[in-house]
Amino acid sequence: MPSLGLALVLLVSLVSPTSSCTEQEKSSLHQLLAGLSRDGGLTASWRHDTDCCAWEGITCNQDMKVTDVSLTSLGLEGAISPFLGNLTGLLRLNLSRNLLTGGLPPELVSSSSILVLDVSFNRLTGGLSELPSSTPARPLQVLNISSNLFTGSLPSTTWEAMKSLVVLNASSNRFTGQIPTTPCVSAPSLAVIELSFNQLSGNIPPGLSNCSALKLLSAGYNNLSGTLPDALFKVTSLEHLSLPNNWLVGDLGGITKLINLVTLDLGGNEFSGNIPESIGDLKSLEELHLEHNSMSGVLPTGLSNCTNLVTIDLNSNQFSGELTKVNFVSLSNLRKLDLLFNNFTGTVPESIYSCSKLTALRLSYNPFHGQLSEKIGNLKSLSFLSLANISLTNITRTLQILSSSRSLTTLYLGFNFLHETMPEDVSTDGFKNLQVLYINHCSLSGKIPDWLSKLPNLGMLFLQGNQLTGPIPEWISSLHFLFCLDISNNSLTGEIPSALMEMPMLESDNTTPPKVFFELPVWNKNKFMQYLMPSAFPKALNLAMNNFSGMIPEEIGQLQGLFSLNLSSNRLSGQIPEQICNLTNLQMLDLSDNHLTGTIPVALKNLHFLSRFNISNNDLEGSIPNVGQFSTFPNSSFGGNPKLCGPMVANHCGSAEAGLVSIDPIKQNGSEVIIFMTAFVVFFGVGVLYDQKILARHWLKTCNCYHRPSCDMI
Repeated sequence: MPSLGLALVLLVSLVSPTSSCTEQEKSSLHQLLAGLSRDGGLTASWRHDTDCCAWEGITCNQDMKVTDVSLTSLGLEGAISPFLGNLTGLLRLNLSRNLLTGGLPPELVSSSSILVLDVSFNRLTGGLSELPSSTPARPLQVLNISSNLFTGSLPSTTWEAMKSLVVLNASSNRFTGQIPTTPCVSAPSLAVIELSFNQLSGNIPPGLSNCSALKLLSAGYNNLSGTLPDALFKVTSLEHLSLPNNWLVGDLGGITKLINLVTLDLGGNEFSGNIPESIGDLKSLEELHLEHNSMSGVLPTGLSNCTNLVTIDLNSNQFSGELTKVNFVSLSNLRKLDLLFNNFTGTVPESIYSCSKLTALRLSYNPFHGQLSEKIGNLKSLSFLSLANISLTNITRTLQILSSSRSLTTLYLGFNFLHETMPEDVSTDGFKNLQVLYINHCSLSGKIPDWLSKLPNLGMLFLQGNQLTGPIPEWISSLHFLFCLDISNNSLTGEIPSALMEMPMLESDNTTPPKVFFELPVWNKNKFMQYLMPSAFPKALNLAMNNFSGMIPEEIGQLQGLFSLNLSSNRLSGQIPEQICNLTNLQMLDLSDNHLTGTIPVALKNLHFLSRFNISNNDLEGSIPNVGQFSTFPNSSFGGNPKLCGPMVANHCGSAEAGLVSIDPIKQNGSEVIIFMTAFVVFFGVGVLYDQKILARHWLKTCNCYHRPSCDMI
């Protein structure tokens, strides 16, 4: 028996592969560990006395050679070790979504084995090293260095060795210079070039025509200029062309030669001219984004032939004429239609309401006419509806029709129904899911209607710019999700009710509204800020420009979640309550143009986030606190209070003339007050943005709010 056992051991040893990885590979991996200041708990797994093939994130092949190193989202800090290049069997290296710093070792890019290299979403810096032109062909197929801090120009000779490259993703960095075309010549299989969110400049290079297998070209949010070169239209393999938010000019010209396009995104540029009739040749087109350009003309009939369209975004252009040329009946897959800020005329074609899959429809700020069609009730999936400033009439009938749209979460109806009466009784069965409601700047008379109390999910209510009278109703506190209320610029009366101090969403900064996304992005008035969900808006209470009287209730201190409080231009009296100092999240406080008396509470200095403050044109007295942020507020914040003294006003405390010097009041006219009231949204950058790198210039150049009615939130 002993001899038989020995024979079995010898037999197994002859037919079995090596039982663990080599010491050389184990050493290379430990070099990575040694360079980390935070290892995400790898030390516990990567022990010297164990097989490295069993370590966390390590995969080996049958020959016990390391083929995969996948260490994503572990919070790793430190540098990437160049010794990883010694893993001769390594096929895939994924270090994405960590906090790694330093440069990208050229040993990894020039590896003779790595097929996929992903170091995206880290903090890597420096430039990409140039490989010598004599470097033999390398097998790298996927290079993802996106979302880092790389700088400098993209290399030129490095790509000559990348003959197998299929995917290049260098987006969301700080690369400068021009788009490289060397990969198009060296790598015949190159299918993806993703360079968006950098600082690239120059023209779209004609050399891209050599990328004969290219399926995706994305270079949005750069500083590219010039026209689209004719050579680009030869790349008929392109399925996704995304060049938004650059400085590109010209017309769409030969774009329809790219017959395989699924996505065309040229928004936020300076394209002009019309949409060619040949757009109908793009049979596979699903996404059409031409927003924020200078395009004009009538929408062509050919658009009806793009039967796979899911999204049409033409907002902020100069398109005109009627929409009747487009047969929306054929666009049965359409989910989002955005025609905001154009010059479309006539009536809204009823064929739009045959697009039964529509979830978002924005027609605002077009000179349409006529009443809302009952056929909008066919849009059973409609969640986002914006019909502001399209000359609608009969608000009662409009709300009755919309009450059948049971999926609505966002409804814009502002700048319509001029001088009508706010309906007192509306069926709210279809509004149970409504979260955002704008009925602003309509000059509506009447009172704040009771049917609003039956909207259980309402989080944002905007009724400013009407002629509503009467008090704030007591049921306001029953709207448990309400966190943003603007009823400014009305004729409301009475005292500020205690019910307003009992709004659950405003009582704590820890309570957050339901996180539901807008179907279309929403901007603030000046387009500095873009919001993708209602919960990204600041918690705000705006009662300005009414006829409220009485004292500011002491219970105001309960609303500790407030970011903005505007009580200006009313008839409030009494002192500024000390309890207002409990609102430690306040970033804007406006109590101007009232009849307030007494002193400024010194404890206001504890409002450390306060950056907009106005108590002008009251009857306050005493010294102005000269501490903290108070020294940063302009003199106009305190003007019109003859009894105030301090270094920021002409009346110096302790002087013989104290209390006698009249300070010139800085009165704001109506438009200035409105601008100040709505400006708080510009300041609050708490929104969840489409991307942090969206630059204000791209929105400012296209909003054109300066010659339109106040845009508010659009």
